[in-house]
Amino acid sequence: MMKKTILTLAILLTVSVALSQTTISNTERKKALTHLKATQSELVSLVNGLEENQVNFKMDENSWSIAECLEHIAISEKNLIGMIQGGLEGESDPSKRSEVAMSDDQILGLITSREQKVKTRKEFEPTNSFDGFDGTLKAFKDRRKSNMKFVKSTDADLRNHFLQFPFGLIDTYQGILFMSGHTERHTNQIKEIMASANYPK
Repeated sequence: MMKKTILTLAILLTVSVALSQTTISNTERKKALTHLKATQSELVSLVNGLEENQVNFKMDENSWSIAECLEHIAISEKNLIGMIQGGLEGESDPSKRSEVAMSDDQILGLITSREQKVKTRKEFEPTNSFDGFDGTLKAFKDRRKSNMKFVKSTDADLRNHFLQFPFGLIDTYQGILFMSGHTERHTNQIKEIMASANYPK
């Protein structure tokens, strides 16, 4: 009888531990934080010290300037984390995992690629909403710092809460990777602007 009771308790404890392990792994957390830090560092080092004529230069009338790219990144940093936190509301739903459209690496590959251009939604468009270029850069750095703090500390079940994107369903952890990859995408756009033949040197 005693052995049976001990066995039952052991099984219940195992199940309880398994059910409680709904947060991301240390490896997943480190991957997201490393990518967030790297994309911030590259962007900031690229645009630091630019002159006004450089940040406002446009390759053509239909293109964004570096200032507009940076503002779009800063706006997106706020809007995307808002979507992620909204996706975490309510109960987790592991039954949807089979509907996730892409792997983590595929998500990063999709958002960082500049091969396919996509018109952004109105709420993500730059409208000169910050206090100049320096104010925009500060807004980005402040928001990225806050978002990294969230990733460091969250115990949310990021793998079993989901977001519906135009290309398919992703989990909220992938939403964080998407946000970081989005910064890389537009950092590459800034590099394209700086490589233009008419870009002010």
